[in-house]
Amino acid sequence: MLKRSYLKSPDLLPIKESERKVTKLGYSFMWVGMVVVLATFAIGGAGVVSLPLPLVVLATIIGSLAIGLFITLTGDIGIEHGLSFPVYMRAPFGTIGTHIPSVVRGLAASMWFGINTYFGATAMNGILNILSGFDNWFVCFLIFAILQLVNTALGIKAVERFADLAAPVIILISVWMYSSLSNSAASQGRDIWSWVESPVTGAATFTAFLVVIFSNMGFWATLSADIPSISRFMKAPSNERNWFKRNRSALIGNLVALPITQAFMVLIGGISYIAVLNYDPVVALQEAASGFVLGVLLLMIVLAQWSTNIAANIVPAATIFSNVGGPKFPFWAGVLTAGVVGTIVQPWNLFDIIIPVLLFVGGILSSIVGILISDYYFIRKRRVNVPALYEDRGQFRYMKGINLAGFISWILGAVVSYFVPNFSFLVGFGIGALCYYVLAKYWWFKKYEQAELSDPSDEKYLGMSVGRDWIIEDAEENVIEKSPTGTSFS
Repeated sequence: MLKRSYLKSPDLLPIKESERKVTKLGYSFMWVGMVVVLATFAIGGAGVVSLPLPLVVLATIIGSLAIGLFITLTGDIGIEHGLSFPVYMRAPFGTIGTHIPSVVRGLAASMWFGINTYFGATAMNGILNILSGFDNWFVCFLIFAILQLVNTALGIKAVERFADLAAPVIILISVWMYSSLSNSAASQGRDIWSWVESPVTGAATFTAFLVVIFSNMGFWATLSADIPSISRFMKAPSNERNWFKRNRSALIGNLVALPITQAFMVLIGGISYIAVLNYDPVVALQEAASGFVLGVLLLMIVLAQWSTNIAANIVPAATIFSNVGGPKFPFWAGVLTAGVVGTIVQPWNLFDIIIPVLLFVGGILSSIVGILISDYYFIRKRRVNVPALYEDRGQFRYMKGINLAGFISWILGAVVSYFVPNFSFLVGFGIGALCYYVLAKYWWFKKYEQAELSDPSDEKYLGMSVGRDWIIEDAEENVIEKSPTGTSFS
């Protein structure tokens, strides 16, 4: 009896075409829920301190379109090969090295889970207070966390179904929320389209505009790194070599649903600040509405945090923790770990540092995004020796499981981005991508031969483009690959 390899956790094997259940509409609905988070509202609130609301919204659209493109680029790793983020990271970081950057993302996702759960719990507490006089946000936090964790543990289809249910409700209630907060601002004598708390002029205006752009990009830099963990479940046409046609569902979600909903929620955050000088719409709504109306508006906050957390935070974090734990640490255990980490960091104490954290983490993770895109598109040209990603002694073991080209590039990108926080995403991405390309192509891969570079065969190393499902046996060193014709070979 052969021992199961540490790298072959069942939850991390490539997703076959028949197992991809997330539809075009379902993915777009995920975005509708994912952007309704406190950090999005905070971007709007911080923006109107120095800029008029129209400029804040314009900067948000620009930033969202830019990050949406990056998300689509990295998402092709999941669509083409059915691979999750931590598994593909074995290519640029090594079979052991993948754990370090992956865990950084997993911890960040877990902390966002905690922050969003607290945000939703305060709204839940407000609803229960209206209905019954109950007032204990921590009890609501625990109940809300458990509900989300159970929902995610049931699998990606359960995540999509909840998004399908929540998205239409979120859209309708957010329009209602916009109306309520606009009326509240008007009652204070403030025009939402021209009011600015501390206006800036000249070069300071351009700098403030860029800060809003990169705040939006930095926020979604986390998901642009590990979007393959979600995109691998998306339906896509088989035997489709055209990149745009193969990624059509992703393009609609990332370049239409994301910018529109992100801009609208930033708008609400800005109006919240204009109305009551607080970007938290839960606080603003409690001053602007009451009774049944307030309860319905708060319900949107609860549904949105639920939808955001299960798709954008718990799924990626659980996948990462499952990768670290190996075959004996299933996906549901990763879900539980994400919940525990998100609670023990006491997210209710993190709100005051959200914007600086967004920019800082965005710089760190944008370097990883640059490395992924450089490795996948410019070096391997989308051809990946997938079976070797699951081999203990394969080509991705490198030097005792470490790819130094990836680590050097990541560290350089992260360090430099730290010193230019307002432009952290762009700087981190550029340095990470460029350094990795030079170091990997002209140094590291000269030492460690890569099969797909020596023989860049479409038929051997592409996935969905040539109709291939990558099928990996559980037993160690037994790899089965299905060819485009359906023939299997070892």
